[in-house]
Amino acid sequence: MSFLRRRSAASPAGPDFDVLAMDPGDWPGVLGAGLLPAPDGSCQGVVLRYDLFGGRGPAMVIGNLPEGSPARDVEEDDVPFEVHQLLAALEIDEDVRATGSEDVPVMHDGNLLIVRRITCTEGRVSCVQFDRDDGVLVTIASWDRPITDDLYALLKPLPAEMFQR
Repeated sequence: MSFLRRRSAASPAGPDFDVLAMDPGDWPGVLGAGLLPAPDGSCQGVVLRYDLFGGRGPAMVIGNLPEGSPARDVEEDDVPFEVHQLLAALEIDEDVRATGSEDVPVMHDGNLLIVRRITCTEGRVSCVQFDRDDGVLVTIASWDRPITDDLYALLKPLPAEMFQR
């Protein structure tokens, strides 16, 4: 899987891993991106926010978190970081918890992914996660839209230049 490679030369201003997401050209809404910096200047993750609601809040948040990123550390019944980011962007301050998960096989570019579907106490939140070959955890959190297998066909690496200062 060539899109799962690590980049050999990375600048502290951007991630040292490929970011797997939907190309902004394939998405009819507004895209926002945020880098999670470590104290040493390295990138501990990239979180993308896709807004389909005309400025009223995001429809989806996609996170790419490498191994060692503190954002990957969640308590057993807590929801992933990306769900918290989605709810904060929507200005929803209720306590949402994870109630369970199920592993589901999904095809992506001719390869099999084992996707973890996470169920939440807030029924309008859909959340899935999968681990890439390079150790990056991809999490997709969606508001009021189920995450279907068709979404995985839209995922591809975005150019590194998008995340440089």
